[in-house]
Amino acid sequence: MFSDREVERYARHLVLREIGGPGQQRLKAAGVLLVGAGGIGAPASLYLAAAGVGRLGLIDDDAVALSNLQRQVIYAEADIGRPKTEAATERLQGLNSDIAVETFPVRLREGNARELVRGWSLVIDGSDSFETRLAVSDACVAEGVPLISAAIGRWSAMLGLFRGRPCYRCLVAEAPPDPETCVAVGVVGALAGTAGSLAALLAVRALVEAGPDLAGQVTRLDALDWRMRATRVMADPHCPACAAS
Repeated sequence: MFSDREVERYARHLVLREIGGPGQQRLKAAGVLLVGAGGIGAPASLYLAAAGVGRLGLIDDDAVALSNLQRQVIYAEADIGRPKTEAATERLQGLNSDIAVETFPVRLREGNARELVRGWSLVIDGSDSFETRLAVSDACVAEGVPLISAAIGRWSAMLGLFRGRPCYRCLVAEAPPDPETCVAVGVVGALAGTAGSLAALLAVRALVEAGPDLAGQVTRLDALDWRMRATRVMADPHCPACAAS
């Protein structure tokens, strides 16, 4: 049951045929873990909180820096120097006091990844290193947790939903030796908001089971040429993470 306050807050969801009362209940009962409270995690967490996802988890061991404010709109100048998990939690609970926010001010690694992702309804990975992305993916496969992986750089974004097999490692078998970073090549700020919002939208679709299942599909956005392209990921028959799943 929803309170009168919740009915008013989520009115636009409740009248949507694909969400309605049952879908909003699924959102309220769900827990979404965000790996990274930065360019992608910041806007994604705001929209998930606004959507009424009952429990959010934030993994980030960084502090807010002035250079973050170009794209990480969950933070303000007054937050510079504060732990991102602390500042983000304050903003999220100010947006929706009915949700719970759990913080993990640590760096996700291969050794702690399974423990961190265990028990969540869905994970959104917006981390900025291939090593972390692969560790998150492997842990999600092992724990049976759906994963949305999202990345940005320059003017392009990529995001995909993975549910077991194929997995992200089928797309990226191992970390490249010299990957580009946003620090080195830059990224347009509004692209982070776009990718984070799309990640939140994909999460809501998956949680309420609206529309066709997009597991195993990767969407690439080229904001400079203004093009979006979706492709299917082929399962690697020799993938060390999901081949036996």
